[in-house]
This record gives sequence, structure tokens and C-alpha cells, in this order.
Amino acid sequence: MTKYNLMKKVHNLLTFGFDSQPRRFISWFIISLICLNVLAVILGSVDTIGRDYHDLLFGFEIFSVAVFSLEYILRVWSCTVEPKYSHPFTGRIRFAVSPLALTDLLAILPFYLPFLIHVDLRFLRTLRLLRLFRLGHLKRFNETSRMILNVLRERREALIISFAIILLLIIFTSSLMYFVENPAQPEVFKNIPDSMWWAVMTMTTVGYGDIYPIIALGKLLTSIISILGLATFALPTAILSAGLLEEFQNKKIHEHICPTCGQEIPKT
Repeated sequence: MTKYNLMKKVHNLLTFGFDSQPRRFISWFIISLICLNVLAVILGSVDTIGRDYHDLLFGFEIFSVAVFSLEYILRVWSCTVEPKYSHPFTGRIRFAVSPLALTDLLAILPFYLPFLIHVDLRFLRTLRLLRLFRLGHLKRFNETSRMILNVLRERREALIISFAIILLLIIFTSSLMYFVENPAQPEVFKNIPDSMWWAVMTMTTVGYGDIYPIIALGKLLTSIISILGLATFALPTAILSAGLLEEFQNKKIHEHICPTCGQEIPKT
């Protein structure tokens, strides 16, 4: 096997895909390893788990970094099989600064940087989850992403208007609650920006409970604003849902139209 053929085979195997058994195995292995790494970071933040299973978590970290580092090196080495990265030096540089390659680098960089600078970068290991964006190169994910982008592009005016309405409602309600509640709770509703925190939490029905009205008029307004919030925040969701439904319907229609004659393909 020539060097070029070997590079082409390595490049093909390391490209996310499920069209062959080897690529399917490698793709699922990398995806699983990424998710397990994020889970390890989350569990490691728990004092008891981080202390009792330190050696196990550290060993898994070493294994993961070794796999990701090898994968990154092989990707950079084999990228020259693509025409746009064909130059043996500048091609690899161009590949290394591409978004996907930088994402791969971010997956391993937090492990090596502490050897150069004394900074705790363990939290950056969660960036390994970004590597799942490589799935965007798969046909199904690519089509879905394109469909969502089309909806955002076509409905941008309606979305901008709906978000403007939400912003105006937040400013209006927070100002109103400030003037109503400030005399009774000057330390809570200290100013309008602080009241905006209350407005956002109330309109999204999250309500942390750190800021709430205590007088009757304030409670009445809160009830009304909560109902308005449900209706207002449903606007962008309704716009996106309608847009996606229309895109799906158009896609279904186009799938049954012959690209040559333009006639509808009879269903079998």
C-alpha cells in the first residue's frame, strides 16, 4: 500500500460516518468517549467522587487524551488527500486553523497547557462536547441544519419583531414593578435593572424566589405579567414551529417531483 493510499484510508476512517463497519465503530467510539469525558468532568466536580475515584478518573483522562491526541495527529497528517489541503505544509496549516480542527485541538489542549502555565483548566474539558459538531458533516444532520437555517433566514423579520416585543414588555413590567414595590421593598426592588431580573424570571415562569412582590397590587400585576409572559415567549416558538412545518412539507413535495420533467412521481 502506497503512502497516499494509506493516508486516504486513514482520512476516510477518521471522518464521521456510518456507511461501513469500521467507520461506524470508530464514529461511535469517539462519540461515546466524548460523552464519557463530559460525564467524568461533571462527576469529578463532586467532592466525594472526585476524592474516592481520583485515580480512576485520572487514568481515564490519560487514556482519552492519548486517543484524542493520536486522532488529531492522524487527521492533520492525512488531510492532504483533500484537494483544498493538498499542499504538504500550507495545506496542513490551513486544515489546522479550520473550525473543526480547532475544535479537535480544544479537546486536548486543556490537558497540556497546565504543564506550560500553572492554571487549572479542568473545566475546559467540557469543550470536548463541541467535537460532536463533526456530526454536522453527515448527510442527515447537514440537511436538518440547512433546513433550520432556512427557517431562521426566512422568518428573521418575525423573530426580530417578537424579540423586540419581549424586550419592550420586560422593560415596561420591570419599570412598573419598581414604582409599585420600591416603597415597600427598597432593598429588593432597588432600581429598574434589578427589577428586570424579576421580570425575566417571572415571564419565563422560572421564578428563583429571591425577588417577589409583597403588596397586593404587586401580586396582582405579577399574576397578569406571568400570563402575558407565557403568551409572549410562545411567539418565537410558534414562528419557528410554523417555519419548520412548512420546510418539511416543501421537502416532502420536492421529493415526489421528478427533477427532469417536473411531474409528480406516483406513489407506489
